[in-house]
Amino acid sequence: MLFLAQGMKKKGKDAVKKLNEENLSISYLKIDVTKESSIKTAAKQFAKEYGVLDVLINNAGGNYDYGITPTQSQVDFIKETLELNLLSAWTTTKHFLPLLLKSSFGKIVNVSSGAGSHGDLYFGLATNNGSVASYGISKLALNGLTVKLAAELKDKGILVNSVCPGFTATTPEAKKMGARPVEEGAASVVWGALLEKHGPTGGFFRDGKSIGW
Repeated sequence: MLFLAQGMKKKGKDAVKKLNEENLSISYLKIDVTKESSIKTAAKQFAKEYGVLDVLINNAGGNYDYGITPTQSQVDFIKETLELNLLSAWTTTKHFLPLLLKSSFGKIVNVSSGAGSHGDLYFGLATNNGSVASYGISKLALNGLTVKLAAELKDKGILVNSVCPGFTATTPEAKKMGARPVEEGAASVVWGALLEKHGPTGGFFRDGKSIGW
């Protein structure tokens, strides 16, 4: 199942077509994760069609404000970034949780970033003279949400983890800067989605290895 934000319909349909040609069973469901009404509608539609959800991957993110420090940040941009990078995952999890609880073994994977950690030497919270402020703090908060969800759901058979795909070449500009191939970045997310039943929960990982944050 692919969850794609509003405005990405053509890309979503094209991706589904390509994957279906590879003999994978994939379908498209439009969802705007910045609007609770859209999330609720998508959850109801998913419940009607499938009834149960095994893995929820909260992958929405953006507003990478390189060069912008906390005192330079605009309040509206800060709010928008928190809504996109934190509240979208929080709200989506709340509305899809009933379906995860019906699974024999559910998993939630929050796609975070080293920008939200002290452990990242290049993009972390204490680097670059305090830049990437809104994005970094929103991802730090997403990691905090991961810990809280893991604690709440630990006795309900659901693992909750944050993963960092690393600096990934999702744009031509990033590729020119030496970012890792998309396949390598995606591997961290896949790792979180395929954890075994007694795997870790409440952690922050890149390439299957714990990141200090």
